[in-house]
Amino acid sequence: MELTVNGRKAYAYTGGKPFDAALPCIVFIHGALHDHSAWNLLARWFAHHGHAVLAPDQPGHGRSEGPPLESVEALADWTLALLDAAGAPRAALVGHSMGSLIALEMAARAPDRISALAMIGTAYPMKVSEALLASARERPLQAIDMVNAFSHAGIASKPSFPGPGMWLHGSNRALMRRMLAGASGLAGRNLFEHDFRVCDAYANGLQAAAQVRCPVTFVLGERDQMTSPKATRDIAAALNANIVTLPAGHSLMTEAPDGVLNAVRQALSGRPPR
Repeated sequence: MELTVNGRKAYAYTGGKPFDAALPCIVFIHGALHDHSAWNLLARWFAHHGHAVLAPDQPGHGRSEGPPLESVEALADWTLALLDAAGAPRAALVGHSMGSLIALEMAARAPDRISALAMIGTAYPMKVSEALLASARERPLQAIDMVNAFSHAGIASKPSFPGPGMWLHGSNRALMRRMLAGASGLAGRNLFEHDFRVCDAYANGLQAAAQVRCPVTFVLGERDQMTSPKATRDIAAALNANIVTLPAGHSLMTEAPDGVLNAVRQALSGRPPR
């Protein structure tokens, strides 16, 4: 689905069904150096079970025009404008990693428009080491390989999505390389470093949490090396969040697809996840 947001073309995957703003809406918000394809399984399930789905490519990512936006706050405003462009007055939000921060900020900025918030592979603050930022800037392909290794729970993660024989490391690396190569509007900088700096700079999490009025669920990987579950204590308390922990690393949607789907289904139903 193509929309015009703030005068630029924006793309949102709708899960294989035409978008119907009369249905309960869910917005899926991807993480750093990803695009809408991170949400294929969840977007399709909800679109085929009575929901209107928007899984947008953020500006400068995938099929949405750049330039990439410079902050979580700007991305939250852009995604709210996307909702306006789609004609959706209210939505549930599901965000992964950087996308979880965007979702949090959206829920704070427009609390009357957000019905539920699910934050997957999240942490706050989401700080990035100077060594990794330098690698992202100077040796982005090597940094992608490093992050890819950190994002999975093991060298041979179970190929559970989309099916047996799928190489999770290889598919994620290919996606990140494609995003890096296809980014525009960065004036000589690379999208990898840009996205990581957006995560690193976000400092409004606890203030945002005080404005959130909808139910909140965290879906965390017990072996996550990118956003450690230990780094969620303060923000989880501030949000009074239900916490679901799954046997996975940071790439939860591919390493534990059934567990993530079940957790998000329960989070959006208003029932506490088990």
